[in-house]
Amino acid sequence: MSNQEPTNQDSNAEDVVREEISSVPNLPKIIRFDSLARCGEEVWIENNGQIYRLRKTKQGKLILTK
Repeated sequence: MSNQEPTNQDSNAEDVVREEISSVPNLPKIIRFDSLARCGEEVWIENNGQIYRLRKTKQGKLILTK
């Protein structure tokens, strides 16, 4: 994980996406992996007390492990 702050450009792009998503009801939320893993190729996710690792392979595929 990183302590980097998002740039204004990142914030503006995310605001546009949020506005577009909120204007269309019942669509799934789509988040680009690169937005989640800004400083690497993996993200750690906590769900109901369990920790999961989501990582991107060299081939660009995603693997979720517990």
